[in-house]
This record gives sequence, C-alpha cells and structure tokens, in this order.
Amino acid sequence: MLTAFARAFKTPDLRKKLLFTLGIIVVYRIGAHIPIPGVSYKNVQQCMDQANANQGLFGLVNMFSGGALLQITVFALGIMPYITASIILQLLTVVIPRLEALKKEGQAGTAKITQYTRYLTVALAILQGTGLVATARSGALFQGCPVASQIVPDQSIFVTITMVITMTAGTAVVMWLGELITDRGIGNGMSILMFISIAATFPSAMWAIKKSGKLADGWIEFGIVILVGLVMVALVVFVEQAQRRIPVQYAKRMIGRRSYGGTSTYIPLKVNQAGVIPVIFASSLLYIPALIAQFAGGNSGWKTWIDQHLTKGDHPYYIVSYFLLIVFFAFFYVAISFNPEEVADNMKKYGGFIPGIRAGRPTAEYLSYVLNRITWPGSLYLGLIALVPTMALAGFGANQNFPFGGTSILIIVGVGLETVKQIESQLQQRNYEGFLR
Repeated sequence: MLTAFARAFKTPDLRKKLLFTLGIIVVYRIGAHIPIPGVSYKNVQQCMDQANANQGLFGLVNMFSGGALLQITVFALGIMPYITASIILQLLTVVIPRLEALKKEGQAGTAKITQYTRYLTVALAILQGTGLVATARSGALFQGCPVASQIVPDQSIFVTITMVITMTAGTAVVMWLGELITDRGIGNGMSILMFISIAATFPSAMWAIKKSGKLADGWIEFGIVILVGLVMVALVVFVEQAQRRIPVQYAKRMIGRRSYGGTSTYIPLKVNQAGVIPVIFASSLLYIPALIAQFAGGNSGWKTWIDQHLTKGDHPYYIVSYFLLIVFFAFFYVAISFNPEEVADNMKKYGGFIPGIRAGRPTAEYLSYVLNRITWPGSLYLGLIALVPTMALAGFGANQNFPFGGTSILIIVGVGLETVKQIESQLQQRNYEGFLR
C-alpha cells in the first residue's frame, strides 16, 4: 500500500489529485470545528468535558460526523444525511418502477437518481437539523450536565431557523466536497469523507482508554486494545477479500465473418455481499426506542424497561437484538441488491451459461442457492465484528462506537482497500507499457 502511494506521488497528475484530495479533507475538518450561530461554545465545551463524546444516544451519528455533532458545528450532521438518502433511494429502486427504469438507462439514469439523492439529502438535513436544535434547546443532548439547557441561550424562532439553515447548508457543502473528490480527486469522495470522520475519533478514544486503565498507568490496556484492533483489521481484510467465484462460459457466435464469445469468466460473489449496511440499519433501528423514551415524559413502565434493557450496549437484550437485526438486514439487503433472475436473463441473452447448469430459471435458482449459503457466514461475521467492542472491550472503558469495532472498522478497512485499488488502477493505466517497449 505504501509503495502504491509513493509511486502515485511520483506521477504528476496523480500527485495533483492526491494533494487536491488532502486540501478538501483539511477544509472538511476545519468546518467540523466551527460552531454555528446561536450556540454557546463555552457551555458546549463544559458539557463535552464532563461526558464521553462517543457515548449516548447520538454516538453513532457523532462518530460519522467526526465528533462535530455534539459540538454543534457547521458540519454537525456530516455525511449521515447523504448516506441515509442513498440507502433510501437504493431501497426505493426495487419497489418503484420509475426508479428501476432510470437505473437501467445507464449513465443518464444514474445522474437523475443522483439528483434525487441530493434533494432527499437536503430534506433529511432539514429534518435532522431541526431535531438536533430541539434536542440542544431542551438540554437532552448532554444529560446530567448542569449547563445543558443553556447551550442555546437565545431560543427565539429567528435564531432557531438560522441554526437549522446553517446546518443544512453545511450538509450541502459536505456533499459538494465529496463530489469534488470524486470528480477531481482520487475518486470515491463520500466514502473518503466518512473514513476521515471516523479516523478523527481515534486519538480521543484511544487516550480515553489509556486514562481509564489501571495497569502500568493504563499502557497495558492501551497495548491490548491496539493488539485486538490489529487482529480485527486482519480478520476484516481477510473476509472482505473472500469471494465465491462462479464460472461462466460464453458460447461462440458468428456475426458476419467475425466470431464473438467463446471466453470463460466468473461471477464474484463476496462473502460479505451486504457490506456495512446491515450494521447501520440495525444500529439506527435500535436507537428508535431509546429516542422515543428520551423525549417521553414521566416514568412509565415501558420507558423504564427501554432505559434498562435497550440503551446499554452491554445488556444481554441489547446484544441479542443487535445481533439478530444484523443477520436479518444482511439477508434483506442482499435480496434487494442482487437479483439472480436478472443476472440469469442477462447471461442467457449474451449466450452465457454456468457449466453443468441449464440457462434461464435453473441458473437463477442455482445463484439464489449459492447466495443464501454464503450470506449465512457473512451475516454471522458482521454480527460478531459489531459485538466485539461491546463484549471484549467494555472492560477497558470502550463502548459500541469504539473505532476498533462494528461499523467503524468495516468502513475504515473497506474504504482503505477500495482507495488503494483505485490508485493502483490509475497507476496501471499511466504506466502500462504494452507489447512495445
């Protein structure tokens, strides 16, 4: 990997792309520390010092924003509205014929879907920004902090609208920065911004573990966590690269005097076909009961039960629910993102077939059978990776949003592998010597 980056910096145009990407990242991190108008920065920092910024109901969103959410900055919402909008559009593509037709139109249809994603991102940013401002005004953003209700001193309508507009504009700027990296940088812009946001929480999380440790002034706990993190990274890299290759043979076709086809290829089915989406879905769904209970008044029985069983990451009910939801959403997302019937029809249209399997419906049934078999270990792997911080690192002061576990480690490793592959492919295009030297 380091060799690929070194070679990239020696190539002039790739060096410009890398430096441009680094410049965008600097702008993004600066915006994550600029407070929005109407917020008392002094009171926010006082509450941040008294509470662990990675814990609580908003821990996942705070992690995706690089710690900007709880500081209520311009980029407080981060990339999360765009991620949510992309997932919603991807799900709607399966159920709405118009979106499915746009997807099949190629680049023009994809551009139209991207435009819809931008509009939905702005709408979600307005909704989430309003919820964040309302939470900050009520003092529920930092429970237990004596000045939590004074984070927004002026609670007039004008100040509230200004705060929501500022955060919505910040989300639009983040989306624009991601597209700039995609167009003029090294590509994969949104994923890189997500990678940077999660990586920005590493130093504070690691130092919190060192401070809470008791063996050798916390350095032994610190070393154990580093070791566990390296093992998890190796495991994630191994599983993310694992795939089942289904051989495909294309028959020869004569068109005029030319012969086409007759080649052999394969369909790569990844063990973790769903990626990190099931973990995000499960985390978001488990936050809904806690969110309802947080804003519900009184001390009713159901509110007490939720507070005791579904808000603590180390509770057995939470662990079992989290694991089952991840397994369910893994199968659900694979079912909607990979259509065996469509793949079988395309193979049949171009004269392709799987050796030993008849074309058409038998091919679709075979693909479904293989996909279901490899989804089981993939879903169990996702559940175990997501629960490792809760079960193994809780004793070191970590939590379910610790950078070495769950969603964060999957995103960091996945984006890192994809970025290295893109740089290597661009290097190969520029340094390909061909047959003539």
